[in-house]
Amino acid sequence: MITAKAHINWNAELRSQLEWHWTNQLRPRLADLTDEEYFWEPVRGSWNVRPRGQSTAPMAVGAGAYTIDFAIPEPTPAPVTTIAWRIGHLVVGVFGARNASHFDGPAIDYENHNYAATAADSLDQLDAGYSRWIDGVTGLGHDELAEPCGPAEGPFADWSMAALVLHIHREVLHHGAEIALLRDLYAWRNA
Repeated sequence: MITAKAHINWNAELRSQLEWHWTNQLRPRLADLTDEEYFWEPVRGSWNVRPRGQSTAPMAVGAGAYTIDFAIPEPTPAPVTTIAWRIGHLVVGVFGARNASHFDGPAIDYENHNYAATAADSLDQLDAGYSRWIDGVTGLGHDELAEPCGPAEGPFADWSMAALVLHIHREVLHHGAEIALLRDLYAWRNA
């Protein structure tokens, strides 16, 4: 039985939530991702990352040769999205935007991003976003974790930075699980 109040390193506790999942589950599951699987559309009408001019979605945004399917407002029900789309979302909307706002990352949004044309390039982008995020979170002290995350987070500006960290980690966990499921469906598509 513990009788004295133990010191908790909240930064390490917050980081471990994502670091363990990244190292032991998500990143190993992506190690052999092929281009065919990256772009595979499990159902007709899936949202994807596509060569410019080939989208059938209400919007297609991106700065390079590839764009990501999009709509504002999002349709109900939301379209099924591909592995390419989900990785693009993690790179831009989850890691990229927050790295730009909080950890001196480059400005990024769905319109100005150069979406990857290959699975390998997308994983390089994902790894870079994750690395900057974890390095940034690692540098946050107890007082910084308690501060509001600020106006870059819009209606969530009053959230503590710790709450933002937890939110981003939940996003990566849930989109990572979706990507893993899509990999399972792809592997069994002809069974």
